[in-house]
Amino acid sequence: MPTKSIRRIFIAFLFLFITGSIVLISLETLQTRPNDIQDDVNNKYTNVGNIQMTVTNYGTIGKGYCGTQPSCMYPAGSGIENLWLGGLWVGGLKNSQVHVTTGAVDVANANKVEGFEFTNAPGSVITERSSLITSPYYDPKAVSHQDFVCEFSDTNTTGMINHIPMGIKVLLESYTYNLNFANSFVILNYKIVNVGYNGDTSPIDSIYVGLWKDCVVRNLNITNGCNPGTSFFSKGCTGYVDSLRMEYTYDNNGDPGFTDNYIGVKLLGVSPRYSSETLRSRFTIWNYKGVDPIYFMPIDDPAKYSKLKGFLATGVVIDTNRINYLRLTPSNRVSLLSYGPFRKTDGTSFSLRYQIDTLNAVFTVVAAKKNGTDPAKYDTEFQRQNLYKNAGWAQRSYDNGYKLPSPPDIPLTRTEIDDQKVTVWWSNNAENSVDPISGKKDFEGYRIYRTNAGADLTSNLDLMTALKVVGDFDSCCNNYFNNTGFRFVKYSDTDPKTFPGDTNKYWYRFEFPNQLNGFQYIYSVTAYDKGDPSQGLESLESSELANVKRIIVGTTAKDNSGAEVGVYPNPYYGSAVWDGTGVQKEVLRKIYFYNLPSKCDISIWTLSGDLVIKLDHDAATYNGNDIKWFKTYSDGTQKFAGGEHAWDLITKDNQAVATGLYFFTVKDKNTGEIKKGKFLIVK
Repeated sequence: MPTKSIRRIFIAFLFLFITGSIVLISLETLQTRPNDIQDDVNNKYTNVGNIQMTVTNYGTIGKGYCGTQPSCMYPAGSGIENLWLGGLWVGGLKNSQVHVTTGAVDVANANKVEGFEFTNAPGSVITERSSLITSPYYDPKAVSHQDFVCEFSDTNTTGMINHIPMGIKVLLESYTYNLNFANSFVILNYKIVNVGYNGDTSPIDSIYVGLWKDCVVRNLNITNGCNPGTSFFSKGCTGYVDSLRMEYTYDNNGDPGFTDNYIGVKLLGVSPRYSSETLRSRFTIWNYKGVDPIYFMPIDDPAKYSKLKGFLATGVVIDTNRINYLRLTPSNRVSLLSYGPFRKTDGTSFSLRYQIDTLNAVFTVVAAKKNGTDPAKYDTEFQRQNLYKNAGWAQRSYDNGYKLPSPPDIPLTRTEIDDQKVTVWWSNNAENSVDPISGKKDFEGYRIYRTNAGADLTSNLDLMTALKVVGDFDSCCNNYFNNTGFRFVKYSDTDPKTFPGDTNKYWYRFEFPNQLNGFQYIYSVTAYDKGDPSQGLESLESSELANVKRIIVGTTAKDNSGAEVGVYPNPYYGSAVWDGTGVQKEVLRKIYFYNLPSKCDISIWTLSGDLVIKLDHDAATYNGNDIKWFKTYSDGTQKFAGGEHAWDLITKDNQAVATGLYFFTVKDKNTGEIKKGKFLIVK
C-alpha cells in the first residue's frame, strides 16, 4: 500500500553493508506492507476510456506517483496524475461505542499498518469483466465496458496498530466506459454487510460512509513524484459544490500550462435512503498530517467519526467563506466526502444487522480539462463546465441502472503498412448494433481519424484532441447528415477481404498514401448513429480511443538479396524532426535501418573496428520498446512494417555515440548473407 511520507523521499538505493557486501533495496521493496499476509492486488487499473485509475482489493484507489503504473492519469497516457491515494471510510455505533474503519489515511508511521484497515482473504483476486464483445474479458454479467470486482473486510488484525474491527465486509464493483461522452470517470459501487467479529454479531447503527482522498494534480513529465526537492503537494486548491455532492481539486500553480485538469469526487447515490430526503453529501478537509486547530488530522475513531459527520472541528462545518478560501488558496490538503446517517425509506433509523442487511454507497472519480483558455490557476464556473458535464454523465449512468445510451458497436479494425503508405480495414459489425435504451438499429455512418505527423511529441498528449477526422461516410438517401454513401470506402459488396490467421471479414478500407516513413501516426475508425430526439440526444459516436492503431510507417521486411539496406536520416545532424525536445533530448534520439530481412542481426562499428552495439531484429515481434523514445511517446502497442529497426544512438556500454562516421553490417539469420553500409552522425 502506497504512502505519501515514504514516496516523497526518493530512495534510489539503500546501501546495507553486510559481511562486506552491498545490498541494493529498491523503492518498490518499501511499497509492501510488512505484516500483510493477504493477497493484495494493486496492479489493476482502468485502461478503457480516457482515465487510468488503480483499483485495489484492500480498500484503496490510486497508487502514488512512484513507478510506471498510473495512479489516476487523465488524459490516458498523458503523464498528468490527479490522485495520490484514496480509501473507503466506514463509521458507526456498535454496542453504543464509536467505530471507524479506514481504508487509507494520512500516513501515521513508516510501516503503513496504522489506518490501512481493510484486507482480503487468502487467494483473493480482482475479477475483470467487460460488456464489449470484442474484449477478452467479455462477460454477459458485466455492467460496463470494464468492471473490476473484489471483496475485502476489516476483520483482520494481524500486524495492525490501533485497529478495532467493526466486523464488516465490502463488495466493490468499479465501472468504466469507453464512450466519447462518458470516458472520463470511474464509478465505485460499495456494498457493505455486517459479518460480525469474534462472535459479536451486534447491529451497527448511525452509519456514515465516506471516500477519503489525497488529490494532487501534477505532470509526471515535469515533476518527479519521487524527488524530495519537489513541492507540488502544496500547489493544489480544492472546492466543493454542495448541490452536486461533488468536491474537486486543481493545480493552482504547480506545473503551469501542463496540468489544466480538474479531478472531482462525487456522491452518486446511496441505499437505503429516506424517500423524502434530498440527497446531500458531507464534506470536510484538513491539512495533510495537520495540527491546525480547525484543519487537523483526526487520530482516533471519535475524531474520524466527527469528520465523517462533516465537522472540521467541534461545531465547525464547511461554509461559503471557507469554500472560497480553500478553492483559491493552495496548500497540501486531504479531504473526505461522506454520507450519513443512513435511514430507511420511511425515515426511521437504519441498523446494519448481522448477515441480513446490505448498505450501498456509490461514488465516482471524474476528471476533466478546464474549459476555455483562461489561466489554469483560476477557478471559475466557466472553467468547470467540462467537469460538470462529465460528472453529469456519471450521474446519468447511476440513475439509469448503469446503462447509458450507446453508439453503434466499435468497428473491428486492422491496418496494413507499406513504404509511405497505410491502409485501414474495418468490418461491418457496427451496422447491426441495437441501442440498449431505444431498442432500435440506428447505425448511420463511419468516421476515419488520424493524428498529424509529430502530434505525439508532447508530454501530455490528449488523443481525443490529437485525432483529426479525415473521412466521414454515412448512409445514402435518408434525412440524416450528408448522405455520401459508402462507395468510396467499400471494398466489395459480395467478397470481403480476409487475412491469414484473422477470422474477421473486412468490407471497408481507407488508404493513406504519402505517409512519412519513421513517424508515428495513430489511426482510428468509429461508427455513429442517427441520434434519438425522444431522449434529447444528438448522434452518438463510438470512441476514437477504443480501437486506435499506432503505426510507425516504413518499409516491409525484404527477404531477398537484391534489397539495399540503408539508414535514415543520413547524415544525422544533432536531431531529427521526430526526436522531440527538452532535457531528455540526448536519450530521445533515433535513426532507422530500413529494408531489413525479417530476421537479422544489425552490428554497428567505429572506423577503428570497435563494436558499438549489436541489435537483434525480428519483424514479427519488434515494436521499438527497447529504446527511450517509444517508452516516452508511445504505449507499447505500436506496430512496425517489419523492415525497419530504430536505434537510439546509445552504445552497448550505455553511452551516447560521438560525432563520426560509422559502419554497419546486417546478417540475414535465414540465409547467412551479410550486407554492409555506413552513416554519418554530426552533433
